[in-house]
Amino acid sequence: MILASSLAIFLVVFLIASIVVAIAWMAFLKMRAEQAEAAQSDIGAPEGPREPIESLLLRNDRFSTITFWDSILTHFDFVDKLKTHCEQAQLDWSVGRITSMMLLIGAISFALLAHFLPAWVATLGAIGLAISPYFYIEHRRNRRFQKFRENFPDVLDSLARALRAGYPLSAAMEMIASETTPPVSEEIRRTSTEANLGRGWPHALESLGKRVPLLEVNMFISAVQLHARTGGKLSEVLSGMAENMRESLALQGEVRSLAAHGKLTGLVLTILPIGIALMMMFVSPQYMQVLFNDPIGKDLIAAAVICLVLAHFVIRAIVDIEV
Repeated sequence: MILASSLAIFLVVFLIASIVVAIAWMAFLKMRAEQAEAAQSDIGAPEGPREPIESLLLRNDRFSTITFWDSILTHFDFVDKLKTHCEQAQLDWSVGRITSMMLLIGAISFALLAHFLPAWVATLGAIGLAISPYFYIEHRRNRRFQKFRENFPDVLDSLARALRAGYPLSAAMEMIASETTPPVSEEIRRTSTEANLGRGWPHALESLGKRVPLLEVNMFISAVQLHARTGGKLSEVLSGMAENMRESLALQGEVRSLAAHGKLTGLVLTILPIGIALMMMFVSPQYMQVLFNDPIGKDLIAAAVICLVLAHFVIRAIVDIEV
């Protein structure tokens, strides 16, 4: 028994050390690659102070600056989705950095959980903690889209007023980009830049729909494209769309306020058993030590934690009403 435990600890420590060394080596190679690119860009450049030039049109299709890690990631389909969501969340993270972080978090979590929980539970917990960076990216992405959705009706009203004043669509988009707040101004400015630099409005609007996959944005793109083919008063169409979007946002706010009670109830029901268990550990430690010392007790603790997590997500799914 002691030999098996020692062997398991050795394997876990070896795994963590291997991942740490691999990440350190990848960071070293990335630094070397950046230095080589900087040295190559300096050859033939005029002397004097230079400011970094950022372009919204230049795209980097590599998933990682490290060649062998980039070649490994290209064999997986989920990396394209991860890169797209990271860009939509406006995070300057590479896919290689995110995947390395997930591997490191998973290894450290498994090493810590394996001392207190059974192996299968420690594996599930390590997997759940390893994908936590992806959950953070999704949270940032959804929050940015929600802010975009709240500010978009005002942008449509301003665009409609500019069209009524006689501005063409390109000039109106540039004016809106300089007057509105992020994230709407960033996307409008990027769309206007792409259209003015030769891609044309159809391709620029299509790129906008891919970067911001919201129903409101798709309706705006359809209205502009239909106006370009058939003509008509685009300002009136945009004003009507803005009014409908405000009514939809108000309805969604009412639904969220009604569902907040259910979400709070689910959160309380999830935290309450954990709080009671922590209180019992201080009030009557001998009563709780049975669960930690007995192998069946560890399985019961793991089953209780899994049931709590599943119940929390079930309650959120019930009270999360789509409008």
